Amino acid sequence: MPLSSTSEISAVVLAGGFGTRVRHLLPGIPKPMAPVFGRPFLDWIIAFLRRGGIQSCVFSTGHLADVIAAYYASGQADGVHVECVREDNPLGTAGGFLHAARSSSFFQQAKAWLVLNGDSLTVTSLTPLLDLANSPEVDGGLLAVPLADASRFGTLEVDSDGWLKSFREKQPGSGLINAGVYLLKADQLKRAPTHRPLSFETELFPELINSGARLRVITCQAEFLDIGTPETLHQAESFVSANASWF
Repeated sequence: MPLSSTSEISAVVLAGGFGTRVRHLLPGIPKPMAPVFGRPFLDWIIAFLRRGGIQSCVFSTGHLADVIAAYYASGQADGVHVECVREDNPLGTAGGFLHAARSSSFFQQAKAWLVLNGDSLTVTSLTPLLDLANSPEVDGGLLAVPLADASRFGTLEVDSDGWLKSFREKQPGSGLINAGVYLLKADQLKRAPTHRPLSFETELFPELINSGARLRVITCQAEFLDIGTPETLHQAESFVSANASWF
């Protein structure tokens, strides 16, 4: 059945990592709560989601989860209904997503799930990705950004029709990088492996593809930031300022 609106798409933001490379710069604060213009980085992700029409969001938390839960204790942020689901043991990116989605109050109503990393922002229209939820021949999709220097990231192998084939390991040179923004139809959660921890790139997506799932790659020329290193963390304020129209 086609979705009537984006209200039937809920988001999960993965905010449970240890942030090892920047932990010394953020004492007592999980990386996704890094202050940017006086607000946690997660607030900017929420603002971006709201602009895209998303009305409900779950934070998958782990390291210093109480800090995130306390900040969002009201259950609302920028008009978006937010919940926090804590993982007691590291579950991996896909494991954390599945745990958060299934534990949230949105689980029964969501017809599709949008997944984002809590330490990165890709400022581009979410519409082409969200529209996949109404495409009967598509089971999900992800955003990809072409970079001249993709050496810090794994790249994507995509066939001539735009379907995801595989994830490649980090390598020098240019490439199409995974922006860490995914859409999965709700029925795909039933096909997920049950073991934990579970990774999107090395386990969940490959296993879904092997089982016949069709995952569309949406390529976008977008501004992209991850705050996983001291250098990129220091770029966060200028990035948000330069892209203020998206928030």
